[in-house]
Amino acid sequence: MKLFVAGLSYKTAPVELREKLAVHPSRLRCHGCRLKLGGGLDEVVLLSTCNRVEIYGVASHGNGNIHRLFQQLATGDADFAPHLYIKEGAEAARHLFSVASGLDSMVIGETEITGQVKQAYLAAQEAKLTGRVTNRLFQTALQVAKEVRTQTGIGRGATSVGSVAVELAERIFDHDLSGKTVMIIGAGKMGEACIRHLTKKGARSVLVSNRSYDRALNLATEFGGRAVRFDECLQAMAQADIVVSSTGSPQTILHRNDVASAMTGRGNRPLFLVDIAVPRDIDAEVDQLDNVYLYNVDHLEAIVRENVSHREQELARCQAILAERTAAVMARFTPAIKKNVEPGAQMQPVWALNAAVPCPG
Repeated sequence: MKLFVAGLSYKTAPVELREKLAVHPSRLRCHGCRLKLGGGLDEVVLLSTCNRVEIYGVASHGNGNIHRLFQQLATGDADFAPHLYIKEGAEAARHLFSVASGLDSMVIGETEITGQVKQAYLAAQEAKLTGRVTNRLFQTALQVAKEVRTQTGIGRGATSVGSVAVELAERIFDHDLSGKTVMIIGAGKMGEACIRHLTKKGARSVLVSNRSYDRALNLATEFGGRAVRFDECLQAMAQADIVVSSTGSPQTILHRNDVASAMTGRGNRPLFLVDIAVPRDIDAEVDQLDNVYLYNVDHLEAIVRENVSHREQELARCQAILAERTAAVMARFTPAIKKNVEPGAQMQPVWALNAAVPCPG
């Protein structure tokens, strides 16, 4: 029995190549069956996300062509061989543990990948594609991800502008965004991302103001909110608790007097302003007003950098957990592996490739 992982990721292949191999979650079982039959594998789990496509397999023979397996997944012609990596035995196990824990992700410590690994494993299990080795391996991987999350600070601190905006809003509003009204001025992508994060955290209603009223209407409809004509945004601001501004205006659109006017009649309710436009939309002097909190894109990105740095400092603790758990799981596999190897014989590579295979760190 030989355990291996073969794949490509954002580290080794551009998105235009990865998308040719991407497998929708609903097709994981079907494609997994093809891989098992086509590759003569004893066990297989197929993992496909926007950042990676990986085949985790167990084989009882030593000949094959991994490139041909990936061609079965491809939706178009492409040479994948220069972009593929292969890891075997303990290296394969440790790689999975790293992936499942978010340590191999673009954003270190992100949690979405853990759910994607679990989904891939369950799909393979339901299709009866797993066995003793992959069952033990993936169950351990999910346990390791939980350990890394609870025993280290790798997942603490927001690492995107949108999630930082939410983190700051929760501080200002005592960790309760339910019932809050969010307003977006402009329709930039980063502004939309901020609104999505805020609404997921419970923000009650959304107001959308844009120079193009039709664009405002479309975006408001998407969020179940209300469109506001651009020349009426100051009046509407009096209703908002959180304002995200991301226009493409070359000049300031909100001055201190404008915001002071909007604050009139709000009682003592705080107003949180997020200016993610460049050039800036909101006059910096606005921050001097009582109960007004202004953050621009530099503020948010500085927090992102600080949080990313903190996560990187936690990597050593995470790697220690991975090393310990890898050694433990491989010790349980050793008897099964040894009984298939004759005394004095050397283990041969699981797959033969026609091109050199880079192996990412």
